[in-house]
Amino acid sequence: MTTFRRNIQIEMLTMVAIVLFAGAALYPASAQTRYESVYNGHRIIFPASSIPVPGRPHTNYFFVDSDQPAPQPPPGDETPGSVACVYKLVAGPSGCPIATSTTVPTGGIGAIAIVDAGYYPNAQSDLDAFDSYFGIPGTTVTQVWPGPIRPPSYGDWEVEEALDIEWAHAMAPQAKLFLVVSALCTSPQCATDPTWAAVQLAGTLVAQNGGGVVSMSFGDAEIPQETGFDQYFTSPGVVYFAASGDSGLGVSIYPGASPNVVAVGGTYFNRDGNGNFTYEQYYTGGGGGDLSPYEPRPIYQNGIASIVGNHRGYPDVASNFCCTAIYLNGGWGSVGGTSWSSPTFAGIVNAAGSRQQSSMAQLTKMYNVLANPILYHTDFNDITLGDSRCKIGWDLCTGIGSPRTYAGK
Repeated sequence: MTTFRRNIQIEMLTMVAIVLFAGAALYPASAQTRYESVYNGHRIIFPASSIPVPGRPHTNYFFVDSDQPAPQPPPGDETPGSVACVYKLVAGPSGCPIATSTTVPTGGIGAIAIVDAGYYPNAQSDLDAFDSYFGIPGTTVTQVWPGPIRPPSYGDWEVEEALDIEWAHAMAPQAKLFLVVSALCTSPQCATDPTWAAVQLAGTLVAQNGGGVVSMSFGDAEIPQETGFDQYFTSPGVVYFAASGDSGLGVSIYPGASPNVVAVGGTYFNRDGNGNFTYEQYYTGGGGGDLSPYEPRPIYQNGIASIVGNHRGYPDVASNFCCTAIYLNGGWGSVGGTSWSSPTFAGIVNAAGSRQQSSMAQLTKMYNVLANPILYHTDFNDITLGDSRCKIGWDLCTGIGSPRTYAGK
């Protein structure tokens, strides 16, 4: 298990369709067609919700080895303390080994809103269990939805919701926490409704509670009409984050492609035989990244015009992608994906406390750091390994890079 987690490289495009056996899965859904890949004898299980279907927002996570609940976090999974140690958000032991990196972040301002699909019945009890295990200050997660009718529950999306609220809260435990849910669309009209109604509600709630961040781990293929949706990510005092997708470079995804959103790509941590962190690299084949065919280059990317041309390039930044433990419905599971990267980076920015008034302001701040070599290497980890397209400075693999301290965020 640990060798795999130190050296994971998954080829997303070689998925094999299977039907998982019936049983008490980690998610409370009926048996559905899933997809899996195999690496070094380990099963990488993609739930139906993470398989892209045009016109349907999809999740960006996968299970590692099993979708069955376990009594303890799987060995080798990164924890809030180990991630905070590697990214120098807290003072931790040398090498940031998972077992002894137990100091967790304590900051947070205003509010964090997570946008997902489906009512999550055990949101509070699952968050409480996660917090208790890792020593994170507890909080109340307020679950709301647009309109008068509570959405139904969707098993695959409950995994997404657990991942999102647990990790956003872990990185910024003092921020108010909202889970904004809507009914899951299954028609071509899904690109605009009801997902955007939930996004608008999330922005309003964050703005009303002192400002902060919104995280969206879902995505769909880019379409020409998307430029009309960019308006939904402009609530004053709110910075929006989204996953860049799990299908590798050259596969576009929205809302990560919006110039009004901070797109977060995926990396993974390499560890030696003693469990010490050694280096971080791009998650080959699954971290996301592309040039938008529809969104023009935003002004904050003028400094990288030689790379992106006249197109919006993304991701903007990146965070660890695989693998972590989540608590859901009475058990632990191991997951990965940019669905983890987005809420993690959103929580880090929230805890940084800079209170940027928009995503454009946040992105301008970070791209200005990129233009200053001294600040850049102090505030971000420049990821140059994992793919031949990973370059010094900004690239389509990990954008500016992963966080290094709260500075520049």
